[in-house]
Amino acid sequence: MLQRKDILEHFRRRPRPQSFRELVGAFGLQRAEARRLRRLLRQMLREGELVYTRKGLYAPAEEVNLVRGSFEAHAEGYGFVIPETPGQRDIFIPPHATMGAMDGDRVIARPEPPGRKGRVLRILERALHRVVGTLERANRAWFVKPSSRRMAFDIYIPSKELSGAKAGQRVLVELTEYPEGRRPPVGKVLKVLKEPQSPLEEIEAIMEEFNLPKRFPAEAQREARGLSEATPKGRKDLRRLPTVTIDGEQAKDFDDAISIRLTDIGFRLWVHIADVSHYVPEEGALDREAFKRGCSVYFPDRVVPMLPKRLSEDLCSLRPHRPRAAFTVEMDFDRYGKRYRAAFYPSLIMSDERMTYTSVKKILADEDPKERKRYEHLLREFELMAELASELRQRRLQRGSLDFDLPEPEVLLDLQGRPEAILRAERNLAHIIIEEFMIAANEAVAEHLERLGLPTLYRVHEPPEEEKLREIFRLGKVLFGRRIQSLQELLAAARGTPKEDVVNHLVLRSLKQARYSPLNIGHFGLASECYTHFTSPIRRYPDLVVHRVLRKALSPRGPSEKGLKALAERLSDIAFHTSRMERLSDEVERATLRAMRVWFMREKVGEAFRGKVIGITPYGLRIRLEEFYVEGFLHVSSLTDDFYVYNEQTLMLVGRATGKRFRIGDMLTVRVERVDMLEKEILLGLL
Repeated sequence: MLQRKDILEHFRRRPRPQSFRELVGAFGLQRAEARRLRRLLRQMLREGELVYTRKGLYAPAEEVNLVRGSFEAHAEGYGFVIPETPGQRDIFIPPHATMGAMDGDRVIARPEPPGRKGRVLRILERALHRVVGTLERANRAWFVKPSSRRMAFDIYIPSKELSGAKAGQRVLVELTEYPEGRRPPVGKVLKVLKEPQSPLEEIEAIMEEFNLPKRFPAEAQREARGLSEATPKGRKDLRRLPTVTIDGEQAKDFDDAISIRLTDIGFRLWVHIADVSHYVPEEGALDREAFKRGCSVYFPDRVVPMLPKRLSEDLCSLRPHRPRAAFTVEMDFDRYGKRYRAAFYPSLIMSDERMTYTSVKKILADEDPKERKRYEHLLREFELMAELASELRQRRLQRGSLDFDLPEPEVLLDLQGRPEAILRAERNLAHIIIEEFMIAANEAVAEHLERLGLPTLYRVHEPPEEEKLREIFRLGKVLFGRRIQSLQELLAAARGTPKEDVVNHLVLRSLKQARYSPLNIGHFGLASECYTHFTSPIRRYPDLVVHRVLRKALSPRGPSEKGLKALAERLSDIAFHTSRMERLSDEVERATLRAMRVWFMREKVGEAFRGKVIGITPYGLRIRLEEFYVEGFLHVSSLTDDFYVYNEQTLMLVGRATGKRFRIGDMLTVRVERVDMLEKEILLGLL
């Protein structure tokens, strides 16, 4: 049966636009087959793989210099198209050329020389369906001003679609028409949102705003309830192998466990990953819902899981002293951390201990006598883990991997769900052990599947563009007074200085976002030639896809040609959707953190804190407090001792009369002047 892959291969052999009749003749199709070809061509046009020219001919999009990708919108009206095909440059889209595209939309764009500008030609798939904003009235017309900073459009609301809402109220709107030309989007009010009266209500409002599901469909729940707890047969039995999980204190979904032994020439490491593919069949109700969600979304007090708790916290969670189905990556390393063998197989494991990062740190770094006594039976394994992780990390850095130590905020809630502290989460030796072992397993799986030539999802990270590199190196010269020639050199220069976390975040912002792709172009940040995501199938759908490919590869009969073709056809859509859902999850977590910060600081108005300048703009200073991991903004108008001007070359605010300077990394004493609960901003004044 004719597949889209055959059509694209045909165009590669005959690279010119062709008519429908020419395609029918080229494939030698009968009438019924020609009807299927027409349906397939329409589908490929809708999804942007082909274009239909003015002369009535079909051609691959890339042959006519068109780019398919995701639209990244900015509040000023312009945006960028991030191409789906890795290795292509992002395309700047001026406000007049967006064709009404909104943030996250899947589009087709045409680059227009000279330079990197382009124009959106077609919108393939809309990302936004619901929007939260404030209802306003002007000249008898009703419109909603969106809360999102990336929405460049106000939404027109016909008076019959107000649902009783009044001006000034926050509302949830469903889009009924999308922007086109100068016509704004149109929507209808679904409900009036009351102002959150507590942090927990704020989280509920964020879930509503981002349209996160609160429960699983009945069919998926039935499928989960019907799963058997019986121990799976036909697996390599590793239950006697000393095995541990290492996770955070609050974790409930343990999807990875590790075992280690010393060999004659180095180390043997087993990375056991929950075998979710054993329980979640392709195209079932659970699979459809997992794909739709894309990933789990985490909040300070809850999680919106990709899979029901029956799987995520029970059958697939590698809980201690319970036999569990796993997929094991068994790797042999020499004493310097070089891998020389890898094997992959379904296994049956039993975790001996549910360890936490804090506990492992006490054992290895703090050498806490009480903790070492408690886990005496596993001390040798923990020491081997630390030794191997150190070698793996050193090798990774030597090959050019970026050495980030990015601080993560941790929100601590009291019993009523109110934030009682927002702290810098500690990253210790135990985190490094798990990080290095998961990277090693992901690389081993990716290399194995690439060697076999099987279609799969890769985790790719493109190098930064030259302009951004030049800008970040200029920043490095300003901060450290010398020429910087690589990102590794800049990170090394900042390490251990007051500017370290600032530089880390600035470098991170200069990089492209890692994503999923059926094409392997390597991972720049890890300096890895071949990388995938395999180690978290409970909470990431791409990992589940990779598990299924590996299972097919290990089947005695090998993967079926038909199954591989079907998978290859879906991979682009899976990569696009799961990358988009990952970005949505990141956005939700950022919105939650902003909300928790203002709820925490609203009781501290008038109090003074020490803080570090982490960003400077013509409008003022972005400051991170020292006592709490909280950021606020000090507007230039509150600097009343002089008139301050932003120097773009030195990245400073400089007083015209006094010459007083504010620089990145400066420590200041500030006072919390006001907390804006609506804009989620903490406004500071200088003491």
